[in-house]
Amino acid sequence: MKHILHLKSSLQGAASSSIKLGHAIVEKIKEKYPDSTLEEVDLVATEIPHLNPAVLRTFFIPGDQLTEEEKESIRFSDEAVKQLFAADIIVIGAPLYNYTIHTSLKAWIDHVTRAGVTFGYSATGPVGMVIGKKVYVAMSSGGIYSEGPGKANDFVAPYLKAFLAALGMTDVTVFRAEGLKVAGVMEYAMEKAIESVEID
Repeated sequence: MKHILHLKSSLQGAASSSIKLGHAIVEKIKEKYPDSTLEEVDLVATEIPHLNPAVLRTFFIPGDQLTEEEKESIRFSDEAVKQLFAADIIVIGAPLYNYTIHTSLKAWIDHVTRAGVTFGYSATGPVGMVIGKKVYVAMSSGGIYSEGPGKANDFVAPYLKAFLAALGMTDVTVFRAEGLKVAGVMEYAMEKAIESVEID
């Protein structure tokens, strides 16, 4: 049995291509692992607080020394880290906005990147501590960024792969629904994206 964590970061709600693709990925995972459990988190609806200096300082205070106010200030971060560690498979919905990820996903990243919790330091540098996970990225974009002139402006897939690897998650597969605003491509872009989904 696998526990799936599906993170959504689209502004489009039910009309979102990244959410539709994410759901298709989840369904394929369930086909392979029928007894899987699913936890879905809408990062946009959650209205994740962006990090501020006080919260960042709190990350470095031992848990037994935190005040009740400090515990409340990192409540979301603690819960997000707990969800991350509990998941066997993570599906990240990542629409490309202005060449990069939505701020809700970036805020989530900032909250789960915790020294001594999700990564540590060794003599040779940082070491990820979130290991043994499989990650699927459901990326959507109006243009085509997997190849051609748009590839240089894709700061979604490369960034997510680098971030995930830094926390120890190196088994990452990106599925793309792209060309959603390109005439001659948009007509079959979602169908092509869903057909491309294969679960390792």
